[in-house]
Amino acid sequence: MKLSAATVICLGLVQFANVSDAAVDAKPAERHLLYVAAPGIRNNLEYGGHGIIVFDIDHGHKFVKRIKTAGLNENAEPLNVKGVCASADTKRIYVTTTRTMTCLDLVTEKILWEKPYPGGCDRMAISPDGKVIYIPSFEGAHWNVVDALSGEIISKITPNSGAHNTVYGPDGTHVYLAGLHSPLLTVAETRTHAAERTVGPFSNVIRPFTVNGSQTLCFVNINELLGFEVGDIKTGKKLYRVEVQGYEKGAVKRHGCPSHGIGLTPDEKEIWVTDGHNSKLHIFDATVMPPKQVLTIPVRDQPGWVTFSIDGRLAYPSTGDVIDVATHKIITGLTDEKGVEVQSEKVLEIDFAGDQPVRAGNQFGVGQKIGR
Repeated sequence: MKLSAATVICLGLVQFANVSDAAVDAKPAERHLLYVAAPGIRNNLEYGGHGIIVFDIDHGHKFVKRIKTAGLNENAEPLNVKGVCASADTKRIYVTTTRTMTCLDLVTEKILWEKPYPGGCDRMAISPDGKVIYIPSFEGAHWNVVDALSGEIISKITPNSGAHNTVYGPDGTHVYLAGLHSPLLTVAETRTHAAERTVGPFSNVIRPFTVNGSQTLCFVNINELLGFEVGDIKTGKKLYRVEVQGYEKGAVKRHGCPSHGIGLTPDEKEIWVTDGHNSKLHIFDATVMPPKQVLTIPVRDQPGWVTFSIDGRLAYPSTGDVIDVATHKIITGLTDEKGVEVQSEKVLEIDFAGDQPVRAGNQFGVGQKIGR
């Protein structure tokens, strides 16, 4: 049967549409991976050895691979890992030790460079666009502001606070700097990389902390407190002191403070707080102020950090327990290729489409409700 020219064109269009649909359907499925930097509990190799250990979130957090990293001392022994951050835009992941920062390509997994910084390094934070990293010196006077692609220093901020922890605000306009020797949280603006104001003073020196997505509130652990305090970032005032009820303070293995780890769920409905002495996580309702204690979860060791998956479904304390946020139940524990229980305070999620990273989380449990 002879077909008309119009029919042939229509059939061709249908075939083209089918090919186009098939191309859309062939888009690589996303993979959700957890990147764990080790040794992430001081320099203790018994918690998973050395390197970046990758786990498959979609398949029960099964061990996937170990990526070789740098960060060795003069005797070729791994130094303490102090922080981890990554950018899907630039396809890079960074690991700090007490002396250097190492940059790796997320696709090739090759080390691009390792650089030392004046005063050493501590827990850093990366800008949302992946272009700038603020690196605290190792409990020193200053933070180095670094070009994330080259690793070169572009500026320096000197709060003289015992530089230690750093959080980048979700919109990239401000970065928050906390030192081991100060009850004040420094707020720096990122356009000129200058300290702008402070929040506090809090009741003691600041340890781990986090901020909400709109950057109106900060939640800080402090020395001697089992719990946390809340600060108003806009006014600079301390608002609340929240003490964990029903549990006593006691000796801790590390860090020297009762609560060393705090995180907001991405939806900002809950605050999770660590309790080292009692090997617990305490959960607070963050929809009310001051936050209200609602639940406690026992974990397999003394926790010293907590963060969350990008979608907020999972919580990752430093003990290696994996917790379902909705049910507050432990669903598995991280183990490496040798079956060793993995623990680290330096973990984050990175998602891939095929072999290309498409999004990266962070290690801080920062709220994600922006513009509230």
